[in-house]
Amino acid sequence: MNVKIVNESKHPLPQYETIASAGMDLRANLDKPVEMAPLQRVLIPTGLYMELPVGYEAQVRPRSGMAVKHGITVLNTPGTIDADYRGEVRVILVNLSNDSYTINDGDRIAQMIISAHVQAHWEEVDVLNETARGAGGFGHTGK
Repeated sequence: MNVKIVNESKHPLPQYETIASAGMDLRANLDKPVEMAPLQRVLIPTGLYMELPVGYEAQVRPRSGMAVKHGITVLNTPGTIDADYRGEVRVILVNLSNDSYTINDGDRIAQMIISAHVQAHWEEVDVLNETARGAGGFGHTGK
């Protein structure tokens, strides 16, 4: 699939690092470092603008290494970029650690996955079909 993209950053376009990669790393596009205090959230620009085909979305997700090593994660995971959005791709990061963390220009801050989706059309009914699970949820199996 081809996706139109405008790169106003100082960095190369996102790319798949391996043949089986689902996501591409997004890089911070900063004029100066951003220091994140514990529990602080920041909006980090990427300098990227894209035009996704209708029926697709881009999902912005955390990078596992940043999360486990530094407590830095994407706040609204996954963040959705709709096909009709034309603004800059920006990433909401939060520092869940007890230590300050600095984001530098070019740092890989999140990963982005392009995914197909469908739009649902509601069919209002009076009753739903029964299943073995029924209304059980949130630990109903005891595990």
